Amino acid sequence: MAGEGVGRRVGIGDVARLAGVSQGTVSNVLNHPQRVSEATLTRVEAAIATLGFVPHGPARSLAAGSTRALGLVLSDLTNSLFVDISRGVERVATEHQAYVLMANTDADLARERQYLAMFEASQTLATLVTINDASHFRGLVDGHRPSHPLIFLNYRGDSDHHCRVDMDNRLGGRLAARHLIDTGRRRLVVVAGPLELQPVAERLAGFTEESAAAGVEVRVERVDQIDRSHGWAVGRRLAPRVGAGEVDGVFAVADLLAAGIAQAFGVEPGLSIPRDVGIVGYDDNRAAWDSPMPLTTIRQPGEALGAAGAAIAFEEIGDPGHTHRQVTLVPHLVVRRSTVDERVV
Repeated sequence: MAGEGVGRRVGIGDVARLAGVSQGTVSNVLNHPQRVSEATLTRVEAAIATLGFVPHGPARSLAAGSTRALGLVLSDLTNSLFVDISRGVERVATEHQAYVLMANTDADLARERQYLAMFEASQTLATLVTINDASHFRGLVDGHRPSHPLIFLNYRGDSDHHCRVDMDNRLGGRLAARHLIDTGRRRLVVVAGPLELQPVAERLAGFTEESAAAGVEVRVERVDQIDRSHGWAVGRRLAPRVGAGEVDGVFAVADLLAAGIAQAFGVEPGLSIPRDVGIVGYDDNRAAWDSPMPLTTIRQPGEALGAAGAAIAFEEIGDPGHTHRQVTLVPHLVVRRSTVDERVV
């Protein structure tokens, strides 16, 4: 072997040959020493010392036949909620000496499937995926049993094979209605996106339930997409009704919609927020707090959601008898100038 290793990095195969064991056994010594007998452990460690083999994170993971990383599939990285979710996942992964491989799908089912397959082929420890559509959930789980844990975030669904972490969106809708009613609003409108999106349907249901309990009628305005431009368009339609006294409170199921509505009301002569109309959004993303009109909103604990999902993933990785479950987090009301004039508070 004279000169064979000159200039070449010592690899796991070299250690295996010198110790007279398989590469899998060396991997176990590096990653799961409890699986190896004392005699084999001593022999492999002696080979490592003789060769000066220095394992590093990614190399150790690949040697073990897996990537010591979590796959994270996000619906929309332009929404700061999903950035918060990724921070929570990364924090917990770091505590477990693991990495996070991230993908963005723009809520496209085909891309979600593609990334799930890619992460599974890469043998990540587990994959976490954010969805909000029942058809996407069925499309990802029906007939598919991944070889590693698959955890769904921001979604509540039935599954005996997967854990889910979601927000109590129905409660969030109730909080929004209660706040508008408590601030004296009685002529309420909900601006809702596609109802096949689970969070949208549940926020609408919670809002109408709370309003009905208070004897307040609610009108619903539907939009095709949840973005600022659609908020602007519906805001322009609603502005004359606000001026006529027909509407004095608006709940938008997402901050992007609420921001567009606030902009539309802001250019209407003589219309004042919150004097004439209060606006409540949902998410507490950048559109709510970094806006000319800071928005009252329902805050989703995105970082906590990501951290809870990652913690469940590592729990399942370490326990073959893991029981799948649903974890639901609680949103909170954040009051800003779109419903309460800070000069009078």
